[in-house]
Amino acid sequence: MKKSLIALAVLAASGAAMAQSSVSLFGIIDAGVGYVDNATAANGNKYGVGTSGNQTSRIGFRGTEDLGGGLKAGFWLEGEVFADGGNPDGLNFKRRSTVGLEGNFGEVRLGRDLTTGYSKTSSYDLFSQTGIGQFSAWRNWGGVVATGDENGIRSNNMISYFTPNFGGVKAAVSYGFDEQATGKAGRYIGGNVSYDNGPLSVAVSYDRLDFVGGDRDAATLGASYNFGVAKLNGIVQQQKYSANAGGEAKFNNYMLGVSAPVGGAGEVKLQYARYDQKTFNGNADQLSLGYVHNLSKRTAVYGTVAYLKNKDGSALGLQSKGINTVAAANQKQTGVQVGIRHSF
Repeated sequence: MKKSLIALAVLAASGAAMAQSSVSLFGIIDAGVGYVDNATAANGNKYGVGTSGNQTSRIGFRGTEDLGGGLKAGFWLEGEVFADGGNPDGLNFKRRSTVGLEGNFGEVRLGRDLTTGYSKTSSYDLFSQTGIGQFSAWRNWGGVVATGDENGIRSNNMISYFTPNFGGVKAAVSYGFDEQATGKAGRYIGGNVSYDNGPLSVAVSYDRLDFVGGDRDAATLGASYNFGVAKLNGIVQQQKYSANAGGEAKFNNYMLGVSAPVGGAGEVKLQYARYDQKTFNGNADQLSLGYVHNLSKRTAVYGTVAYLKNKDGSALGLQSKGINTVAAANQKQTGVQVGIRHSF
């Protein structure tokens, strides 16, 4: 009898512990057909099936455990998948692989993650940083070699702190260790402060990435205001590359966009971007028009048209996964994508 009571007590305790924990599988599959003219240095065209035209295709696992007293432990493992041909490198968790603690003090997170110089201010891009319509400010402008994360979007070996919400005000800081015996290539430090209250959202971020031979500093300001019938978004950014041997290069990037709901299930988006490459006085202008129609809470179809004009020696290309583009100097590009996105 005593053994039965003990067994029942153990089962009850384990059941309570399991009830306080949760693990979930999640993901997005996004595939479409695209076409981009003048997509090669020889002015050739490219077309075919691509991936992540509206949102990045991914699969992941996340979970939390209630430790009591308002304290929670959590993990997040997320990897990219390519709907047009699988992932040739195999499934990995390079999008995010973190573990952390969260409570009244905020959250402490360790592992590979989005940098705090990118995560909030990039969210004002109406095209969600993917597909041919995206605002392409976050790229390896200086052509440097550090750790494979030269665009400043993610960092390895990072520890981050996120404050609680103080009446709409939040802040975050992160530090990525270079973990090298000599030198500091790959070291990252950054942070952001944001304010979200009603229709207004604004954020500012700053970060630095060290690489072999120098460093890169980036400052970004993003904001949006929802008027109800339409939402206005904007981003202003400057990236500056400094070489240890002297000399620097600057890149100023600007974005302004407007989105509006259509018929309760759709959204139309119009966005203009300018990439001012001060280092050689070249510049490029990009105009993107998109429409997303939600068939359900999980499934949507979309279409995007983008036009990019290079001037004064600029040679930027529209960014699209599955249909890679490289423009010749002073070349123009026009791209079209239509696809379907499903989340689970």
